[in-house]
Amino acid sequence: MKKRIGILALQGSFREHAETILRLKEELKVEPVLVKLPRQLEKIDALIIPGGESTTIWKLLKTYKFIEGIKTLAREGLPIYGTCAGMIILSKRIEGNNTVSSLSPMGLIDITVRRNAFGRQLESFEEDLNIPVLGEQPVRGVFIRAPLIEKAGPHVKVIARLRDSTIVAAEEKNILVSAFHPELTQDIRFHRYFINRI
Repeated sequence: MKKRIGILALQGSFREHAETILRLKEELKVEPVLVKLPRQLEKIDALIIPGGESTTIWKLLKTYKFIEGIKTLAREGLPIYGTCAGMIILSKRIEGNNTVSSLSPMGLIDITVRRNAFGRQLESFEEDLNIPVLGEQPVRGVFIRAPLIEKAGPHVKVIARLRDSTIVAAEEKNILVSAFHPELTQDIRFHRYFINRI
């Protein structure tokens, strides 16, 4: 029986995540499920919250009443992966959150994040990352108006840093986050690593 990988499909790069999951379909016996309604959360084995515009995604999560359902599933151990905006939403604290007071993160991973940490769209960049949990080959990190992790709690495992030691990926229990977008590359290792948590 195939594992159903839910991808929150309210806004952002959900199609690219679905395409990456399809590339792992035979190897890991998985299928992507675009989650557009809260009731679809009941029938998935893992959840991806994609990158996009964090304030917009948060408003849609509230409007469609997703938040408590996701928190409950997280407490029950459902693997959840947040990229970029998804990382902001899953975090415990947002640095300098005065300007986005309407965005109250879910607090599912003990990290403090800073939004748009590298500047605007024009300051988007790519960098090769050493991520030992994925093997020796570097991972190409694509950063688009990306956040960063300012602080990580004592039980959070840091799994990727930039050359200047900035934290850009971490995990705690069943929650995995990255500031970059592996779904925008041909490298499937990050998604494989996530799916193997199920």
